[in-house]
Amino acid sequence: MTQALQDKLAGMLTVVYPEVDTGYLAGQLMETMGLGADASPPPAHRNNWDQGDVLLITYADSIRREGEKPLVTLDRFLTEHLADTVTGVHILPFFPFSSDDGFSVMDYLAVNESHGSWQDIERIAGRFRLMADLVINHMSARSRWFENYRKRIDPGRDYFYEGDPADDLSMVVRPRTSPLLTAVQTEDGERHVWCTFSEDQVDLNFANPRVLLEFVAIIREYLAHGVQIFRLDAVAFLWKEVGTPCIHLRQTHELIKILRLLVETHSPDAIIITETNVPNRENLTYFGNANEAHVIYNFSLPPLLIHTLVTGNCRHLKTWLMSMPPAQMGTTYLNFIASHDGVGLRPTDGLLSELEKQELVTTMEAFGGKVSYRQTGMGTQQPYEMNIALYDALKGTAAGGPDHWQLQRFICAHAIMLALEGIPALYIHSFLGTGNDYERLEHTGRLRSINRAQWQLDRLEAELANPLSHHREVFIQLRRLIDIRRRQPAFHPNATQFTLHLGLQIFGFWRQSVRRDQSIFCINNISDEVRQVALTDINLIGTDDWRDLISGEAVEELSGSLTLKPYQSVWLSNRG
Repeated sequence: MTQALQDKLAGMLTVVYPEVDTGYLAGQLMETMGLGADASPPPAHRNNWDQGDVLLITYADSIRREGEKPLVTLDRFLTEHLADTVTGVHILPFFPFSSDDGFSVMDYLAVNESHGSWQDIERIAGRFRLMADLVINHMSARSRWFENYRKRIDPGRDYFYEGDPADDLSMVVRPRTSPLLTAVQTEDGERHVWCTFSEDQVDLNFANPRVLLEFVAIIREYLAHGVQIFRLDAVAFLWKEVGTPCIHLRQTHELIKILRLLVETHSPDAIIITETNVPNRENLTYFGNANEAHVIYNFSLPPLLIHTLVTGNCRHLKTWLMSMPPAQMGTTYLNFIASHDGVGLRPTDGLLSELEKQELVTTMEAFGGKVSYRQTGMGTQQPYEMNIALYDALKGTAAGGPDHWQLQRFICAHAIMLALEGIPALYIHSFLGTGNDYERLEHTGRLRSINRAQWQLDRLEAELANPLSHHREVFIQLRRLIDIRRRQPAFHPNATQFTLHLGLQIFGFWRQSVRRDQSIFCINNISDEVRQVALTDINLIGTDDWRDLISGEAVEELSGSLTLKPYQSVWLSNRG
């Protein structure tokens, strides 16, 4: 079996490194990964998740306590408040870093001392399924590897991608407006390094197989510390070729397949997630043929859902949902509506018109948000993402401005997200109903800081104990919805999903369990007015008893109607 695995890897490596002895390289990769003579990949189309899985997204230091390392504080909060609510935790980069709140890594194999230690990470991994970032596209300009690059010594001398200012790089697609090439003085004279994101984040050179070997060693180390879910950060930009857009290249896809094969052969329960914040059709390609990413982010969901709830019109959200292919067994979507980043606009390409995008941007700015821009291939700037806390993004409507439905609109957004096909992931500041953090924004000068607040634990627990606090109300309602969701087979990430046609103010879809023994009709009023829904339009089976899982109310008359308050959601189920 080991020879068969090595041969398979060698064939895949030939796509990436046609001039290398790929049989030898495959053997090196297997040895680095620690794959023994009996190593074999798990069966195809195996689901490593079910309806009980819910992820929390947080920084190591999103919650702080004086005199205590943040990872200890995080573990305390998770254990005391969320142990029965979430099953997994995505701790955003917890390594030593020089910029970008962790995404400019200086040392992949160390825990930032100000956050805690590997022992703290392992303690959390022992209680929750741990997701960590593999910041694979770029590394800090202050890292040891990059210092070695300047000195022209190993390891690092050939680890970073270089460009030539004389080349035509106009086709390169990237999410920033900063210069793509940065001049660097080395022992060999001036060189120009490729910086997709910033001059402090220098792109790694995967054309050098030694870089791949380094990252396989890093992955094995993370597995040893309890990491089970790997988020491949900015992976779409991994491979570069002058004269191409340098995004989604064939070699990038093949490298992800190689990493998946190695990871799941070592640890069959491990999961690869690709972070590719791009238009929807491009994003879907990262599933491969159920042999690439196990999970992809549903990047179109946040902007479309926010657009739906602030306009009171679900036409675009419904059109998108109808177009989404069901994920094959062994793959699924990661559903989220907020994260540490802003709300991306590229995933709305082909879904919202330019005018509708601009109207959404204008509304978010009116609600206190900021907008960052990207450089297009034509040299122009376009809005790239909206930086705003989700709670404030839903504080009103585009037409009427802020109103008194903010909490209901916010809970409705999560009721929709929690019911969709896929695994739900909630950002810590959504769980807590945190608003825009203007003080942090002013302090850092970075737009994304508006949604990266830090709570003091004592103040947070006081808010969660205060009956008049919206933070408490959000926390209670979201935990209750999650508790209901986790007990429903029809909410399995791979259960059937079908979009309903109930008008533009009612967003509805049907879920059916894999064993076809439970149906749930998810009906959501996405407007600020009371709405009626005829039950005959939903087509409930007459021989079953139907009940709303959220309110507990039974459906007595199938020929009657549902009366939905503004932003009310119902989960009509024939069991539970």
